[in-house]
Amino acid sequence: MAKRILISGGAGFIGSHLCTRLVQDGNDVICLDNFFTGVKKNIDHLIGCHNFEIVRHDVIDPYRAEVDEIYNLACPASPIHYQHDPIQTTKTSVYGAINMLGLAKRVRAKILQASTSEVYGDPVIHPQPETYWGNVNPIGIRSCYDEGKRCAETLFMDYHRQHNLRIKIVRIFNTYGPKMVAHDGRVVSNFILQALHNKDITIYGDGSQTRSFQYIDDLIEGMIRMMNTEDNFTGPVNLGNPVEMTILDLAQKVIELTNSKSKILFLPLPYDDPQQRKPDITLAKVKLNWEPVVQLEEGLLKMIEYFDINHIE
Repeated sequence: MAKRILISGGAGFIGSHLCTRLVQDGNDVICLDNFFTGVKKNIDHLIGCHNFEIVRHDVIDPYRAEVDEIYNLACPASPIHYQHDPIQTTKTSVYGAINMLGLAKRVRAKILQASTSEVYGDPVIHPQPETYWGNVNPIGIRSCYDEGKRCAETLFMDYHRQHNLRIKIVRIFNTYGPKMVAHDGRVVSNFILQALHNKDITIYGDGSQTRSFQYIDDLIEGMIRMMNTEDNFTGPVNLGNPVEMTILDLAQKVIELTNSKSKILFLPLPYDDPQQRKPDITLAKVKLNWEPVVQLEEGLLKMIEYFDINHIE
């Protein structure tokens, strides 16, 4: 049966892919976005669909609608964007969670919080299971995002305990794919753009820090499966690719796949940049019957083609 679904941050990178999937599945979808980092081009192909609508709205302010499910994705997610106005970033995470939870409480909707692997900070446990409480600097330049997301998780759990709200929490690890913002400082899009234009590929630090990269389609599948779990399962659940690689290896792979003449340039490591990031996805395998299926090379080729075809500078 078709559901009426609200997606805050629906014009962003992840949100637009989620909108597309849920519209294609036959649901009525409301895309809520203030277009700070989301762009209308991401959802152009959905305009005119009878089961899709766009609403320009900032989740810092309350919103009313009759819906069955809510995916709360609204928040700038790259360091360049969330550090541009850190107070606004924290407000988006905290007030946005309060407003979306308030809406879910009023209409008895099920609600999913798109949290982040950043709640683990610079982890001292590797890989990171959901039971790990994290190693986060509460007063650093990344804190507006890290602590904002941690507070949002707190609010979700308290609404669940106090009001018996049906909640879901997923912790999203590094995700890449078409429709990523080109110059938002994220490593995969940076490397691909630099390689396609034969510019120096900039690595911060010595490149030995590790990340785990999942393709966007795998993430969307995991989020939908999480939303559809039994009501008494709240999470949090890690959604990410457990295949770990160094940033230097990623740069070399991108150069190889683009046949680029780019050289690698090493720059100072940013403050509070985590050295390791790798999800333990045991819980997702057990509860969601989910694990990533798109291999890194396959996903990178799709993203390279997207950036190339769209002549993204």
